[in-house]
Amino acid sequence: ARCQCKVAPRERKNCGYPGISAVECRKAGCCFEASGSSLSRCFAPKPKKVRKVCPNNPDTRRNCGFPGITAKECERKGCCFRAYPAGVPWCFYHRVVEQ
Repeated sequence: ARCQCKVAPRERKNCGYPGISAVECRKAGCCFEASGSSLSRCFAPKPKKVRKVCPNNPDTRRNCGFPGITAKECERKGCCFRAYPAGVPWCFYHRVVEQ
């Protein structure tokens, strides 16, 4: 995303080699800026902002527990717990979504 490439020149971490083209830089998953010093033209993007959420759709739950697991045991494993509906995992993994 474009916002991931808004990195101050002094904070840029080199991501290419001298003379790298914009196409090759972007193919490597990096940001390219034609202006500025030649050392920081191809640079690493900011990390994506993500957060963990408990999926609302019971059909997308991935089991994280075992039959009879308690809410406390499930949450101790770092997972989500919802004791409903029947027939789907009640202890399940988070989903990671971009912000």
